[in-house]
Amino acid sequence: MAKWGEGDPRWIVEERADATNVNNWHWTERDASNWSVDKLKSLLLAVSVENDEGVCKVTEVTKSDGEASINNRKGKLIFFFEWNIHLSWRGTSKTGVKYKGTVEIPNLSDENDIDEVDVIVALVKDEPETKLLDLMKTDGADQIRKALANYVDTLKLEFTQGMILPTVNGVQKEQSQSKPKIDLQTKIATSQLPSQTKSVGVKIPTCKINLKDEFMTSPEELYKIFITEELVQAFTHASAVVEATKGGKFRLLDGSVSGEFLELVSDQRIVMKWRYKSWPAEHYATIKLMFLGKDDGTELQVECRGVPLVAASTYIHKECRCWKSGAAQNGGTQQIASMEGS
Repeated sequence: MAKWGEGDPRWIVEERADATNVNNWHWTERDASNWSVDKLKSLLLAVSVENDEGVCKVTEVTKSDGEASINNRKGKLIFFFEWNIHLSWRGTSKTGVKYKGTVEIPNLSDENDIDEVDVIVALVKDEPETKLLDLMKTDGADQIRKALANYVDTLKLEFTQGMILPTVNGVQKEQSQSKPKIDLQTKIATSQLPSQTKSVGVKIPTCKINLKDEFMTSPEELYKIFITEELVQAFTHASAVVEATKGGKFRLLDGSVSGEFLELVSDQRIVMKWRYKSWPAEHYATIKLMFLGKDDGTELQVECRGVPLVAASTYIHKECRCWKSGAAQNGGTQQIASMEGS
């Protein structure tokens, strides 16, 4: 038992104004979706650019599909947001001629940096060509990205107020991200140290996810989809780099996913070390794909081990969405078998 004043502060129960959830050590979550819709609208409707050709201004947010939330675990805030946004803009030339256009932002999410967010600017169908389109594609897109960056910064600063609850004295305590180093030499003689040292790190709560899907194709053809770079790009509708050898690296979904092939058994099994770039640094899940031939096609069984618990719901959501698209192309039926904590 630690002496007074020497205990780990994370386990010290102090008097609290609310009498619950000391330092938000337990899991708390706050939905930021409605707030985000209003914030994005106010920021994007303020976008306006001008040059010698005229003025362009965002006039309407026509679509804002998505969600946002903030989670607090052990005093650490974890942000999730994913948005598909459509805008209308209007350009007015120096001669007074008006033009209408659209903007699509399909991938504003916590997995992409702001400079990776696509801002697709176009004119409304049947509108005549105008140099104002170039203005909107350059300066306009830059201003839109700045507005999106403002949203992300505000989400992480203003909307998080109260997520780390105050103590009875009104002082907020921020959890240390790592344990203080201890000079063992002052306490233990060198000869008493164990011959093997144990690495010290932060334990990440993980879970196991099992998925399965049926495809109306042979195991050979389905296997090729996962190891052939051109087919991976066609299946995911995104850029990819695939080195289909044991120890070979891969990057999928425009760099959102990366990893390494651990095992490749032709037409039967693929085992990968796999991670989303938003996961904790250097943390990888192990993904096993099993290709089981059937009379009317192939059953694909997927086992995912070591998926960070905080990312599990997001992972399932995106995985199912991708698989539904693939199932529609291949006559498959997507199913989720189970998700277990570990």
